[in-house]
Amino acid sequence: MNRNDKINAIRSSLSNGKPSIGSWMQIPNSSVAEIMGQAGYDWVAVDLEHGSVCVHQLPNIFRAIELGDTLPLARLANGHAKECKQVLDAGAGGVIVPMIESAEQLIQVRDACRWPPAGKRGVGFSRANLFGKHFEDYTKEAQSPLLVAMIENISAIENLEEILAVDGLDAIFIGPYDLSASMGLTGKFEDFEFLSAMEKIHNLCKKYKVPGGIHVVSPDPDKLKKCIAEGYKFIAYSIDAVILHENSSLPSIIGK
Repeated sequence: MNRNDKINAIRSSLSNGKPSIGSWMQIPNSSVAEIMGQAGYDWVAVDLEHGSVCVHQLPNIFRAIELGDTLPLARLANGHAKECKQVLDAGAGGVIVPMIESAEQLIQVRDACRWPPAGKRGVGFSRANLFGKHFEDYTKEAQSPLLVAMIENISAIENLEEILAVDGLDAIFIGPYDLSASMGLTGKFEDFEFLSAMEKIHNLCKKYKVPGGIHVVSPDPDKLKKCIAEGYKFIAYSIDAVILHENSSLPSIIGK
């Protein structure tokens, strides 16, 4: 799979107002990754924040995802420069960055993901360029990996216009649980104050023409359709573990 072509295809889809649907991985297993990669998603994000995935496991997980012509992404744990370098060198086509609260913070992460002259990331042979074999081709991809900022705190909404104006931002992704918790409303997604915050995010995304994203945690096709109808463009559909939970319970028909 040509990662750069896939990145550009996702960007083209988003710029044309079409949704990009991906999914989420927390189980560090390449067979699970291969199944997810063959499921028809545009991308699969491997979760280094809440999943139990280690950096040394990423190459095999990314290879398995790529077998299905699906772009591997990494949801970072914190967005430190070393972490950005490691996940991208392992073959991630981009990053989803948690807890972005300011434009300055996002710019630091963006620059840590890009090779010079676009950024400050260290240049070298790695799995991403097949240890130098595709070095020249990778120089193009390394100038602008996919960049998605997670909006998960009320302070991020206060700074959202500046965040959305950052050059190179491909999409934002709302973390509803953390956002509601930062408002003292943990999990109260129908509260008026929380709904007002969501509406503000939605309106500012439209104003700045930045695709808004959200996670449909339970594998519910109707909820997915609803999110698309509401204008969300960068959507994660369920999680590997949740898909297993939803389909592994013993049917009640047998009386248990």
